[in-house]
Amino acid sequence: MKKIALISILALAIVGVFALNISAVAETGGGMEITAFSAYLTDFNSGRVLFAKNENERHEIASMVKIMTANLAFEAVERGELSLDEDITVSETASSMGGSQMFLDANTAYKATDLIKGIIIASANDASVAIAERLCGSHEAFVALMNERAAQLGMNDTKFCCATGLPDSGEQYSTARDVNIMTRQLMSHAKYYDYAGIWMEDYTHPSGRVTQLVNTNKLIRGYRGCIGGKTGFTNEAGFCLSAGAERDGVKVAATLIGGSDSKKRFAEVSAMFNYAFANYKSVTLYKAGAPLADRVAIKGGKTDSIAVAPASDIAALMSTGDNKPEVTFEFNEGLKAPIAKGDEVGRAILTDASSNQTVVPLISLDNVDKSTFWDDIKRILDLM
Repeated sequence: MKKIALISILALAIVGVFALNISAVAETGGGMEITAFSAYLTDFNSGRVLFAKNENERHEIASMVKIMTANLAFEAVERGELSLDEDITVSETASSMGGSQMFLDANTAYKATDLIKGIIIASANDASVAIAERLCGSHEAFVALMNERAAQLGMNDTKFCCATGLPDSGEQYSTARDVNIMTRQLMSHAKYYDYAGIWMEDYTHPSGRVTQLVNTNKLIRGYRGCIGGKTGFTNEAGFCLSAGAERDGVKVAATLIGGSDSKKRFAEVSAMFNYAFANYKSVTLYKAGAPLADRVAIKGGKTDSIAVAPASDIAALMSTGDNKPEVTFEFNEGLKAPIAKGDEVGRAILTDASSNQTVVPLISLDNVDKSTFWDDIKRILDLM
């Protein structure tokens, strides 16, 4: 009986070691080891998953909440609902926010561009609430908008309770996957890059008082190719970071929740970037502006077809062993003149090795006027 018991204990121990090894494999990729609670690495353009660890586990995300705050601000700018040059009067509520801030003066007008800069560079809670109140009339209404937009983006495991991420705001949570989605959405706005690369700035308030803004994302200065990112920390969330990087056409987004210390979160996100750049390359299948092999038929024009090209490069992230991605072309129904050069006439759909799809508009390379009666007569005579 003792031998049987001993054999059973040894068997359980072997199974345990095997399970630990399986876990270790799940948390490593290409030699990198991720010790944080969860992590997620994707191709920026298609969303293809390059690495994942506990990506759907719900956690507090601290100041990474501000990724959505900044995103909603840029979306409002693009819709014409907010001007970057607009003056926004900061409320007593906004100016009294604790934690990281840009030390705004209450009842004082600040430019919207400066408030957004404070959010992106310094993770400013006071600026976040000021923007929230301007866009929706109240902080509470803005939080409702945050949750509505999260649902639209497919962030199915996210709940926002504030625009700042402060821990006393209520039960709020997200996942590495969902944070990665909103990071890529934020970084799709061209204006974001006017702020994201600033490392340090002495900011002069309307009163003449000067405070210093310092970027919380150390990779902006310390990692070649980093294009932006957002940090976060609370005791519950641990050390967090969601950032983007680009080299040689490979553009990726990496998200980490629950790092053990600040230095380690930057190191582990850097390791995810290194993994992507070492193992994947960007392959351009069709170049922007280069005409497709076949012309596209149109009706009612002085000519009966147009040359068509992709509006931007059609490129795929590929690793060794990946099959060539499939590209299909769809054209608008009932294409007819007049058509101007640059008009969108269809779309190219690229499907990569992981079945992720990227859509690129197709544009006309020709100007085609409507045909006249005499054009139609000439066309008939030419056929005779």
